[in-house]
Amino acid sequence: MSTGFIVLTVIVAVLLLSFIGIYNGLVARKNQVEYADGAINTMFKNRFDLIPNLVEMVKQYMQHEKGLLEKLTELRSGGKEHWEAGDMNEWDQKFGQTMKAFKVSVENYPDLKAGTQFSKLQDSLNECEAQLAAARRTYNAAVMDYNNGLEQFPSNLIAGIMGYKRKTMIDASQEERKNVNVKELFAS
Repeated sequence: MSTGFIVLTVIVAVLLLSFIGIYNGLVARKNQVEYADGAINTMFKNRFDLIPNLVEMVKQYMQHEKGLLEKLTELRSGGKEHWEAGDMNEWDQKFGQTMKAFKVSVENYPDLKAGTQFSKLQDSLNECEAQLAAARRTYNAAVMDYNNGLEQFPSNLIAGIMGYKRKTMIDASQEERKNVNVKELFAS
């Protein structure tokens, strides 16, 4: 065999191995984003399951807060459509704002807050919200890594061939970015 053939074979092998490594890296990043998205969806389902129990428990105490309870129930039932459409970010922001108003309203009912069942449900919801926040951070980290892989050379060439598109991170709404006025919360 000639030296030229050996050099050409080595170059082709190195290029092929590089292509395989980049391809596998992009697939792993895509799968990590999908895994993180699945974790968020699991947390949303958990929260969906907790809300009806919490609403039922407080209905008897919160007759004049009926509009808030109805909005919470409406958001929960509408969430499934957003979930299936893959558009949870906007819905989640509305739901989070309504839950904040709900938690502030509960402060007006000391008997309700003292109940062990309510406390357990509220603790479960708080834990679910904390896990959801962690899942969002994990998702955003996976999306950042994935998007970096799509934009960096030479993986951007292979990503283009594979038809991979940028993913969007979960972000806070303008309302959520505002400072909380505690005085207003206690006035409502």
